[in-house]
Amino acid sequence: MDRRTTIKGLIVFVSLGISSFSFYKWTAFNAVADIRELPQKRALLAELAEVIIPRTDTPGAKDAKVEEFIIKMIASCTDPKTQHNFLNGLSDLETYTLKHYNQEFKSCSASEKIAILTYFEEKSLYKVNLLNKINYKIFGLPFFVKLKLLTVEGYCTSQIGATQGLAYDYIPHTFSACIPLTKNQKSWATK
Repeated sequence: MDRRTTIKGLIVFVSLGISSFSFYKWTAFNAVADIRELPQKRALLAELAEVIIPRTDTPGAKDAKVEEFIIKMIASCTDPKTQHNFLNGLSDLETYTLKHYNQEFKSCSASEKIAILTYFEEKSLYKVNLLNKINYKIFGLPFFVKLKLLTVEGYCTSQIGATQGLAYDYIPHTFSACIPLTKNQKSWATK
């Protein structure tokens, strides 16, 4: 066997290995996410949201039922790439928790839960903001970033979060569509 044949064979072997790995990663990344398993993770999502917005003198994320909001938003209002990232992130979190703490997330102590979420936050963010923007553009929002966004959005738009968690200043009158004009009264500028 001569050197040229060996090098050609080696190049073909390496290129086939790289292309098959690339195809595997592409199909895994672009696979349709199985959203049916998301409602089964309702308890985990409630625990995660409660760590992000805990109950203090104001209600927490569990009180506002933020996990329901997260499930609806991921299932109905996000693209498949984000759904895939979110579901993979949930399974990674479960795997990491079992591997490092030998128990499920809901059984961990408060300090362990914070340590787990801190790990995933550091894992999802780069120190350089430009790299974060490029990563978000190519791969979509990472799991923990999306979880935090949905938790805060769900809490602030819930009735409990808006009225008890935030300063709520309601409009002190009702809307009346048709008000009769009195004699010599000018018409309203807006209708």
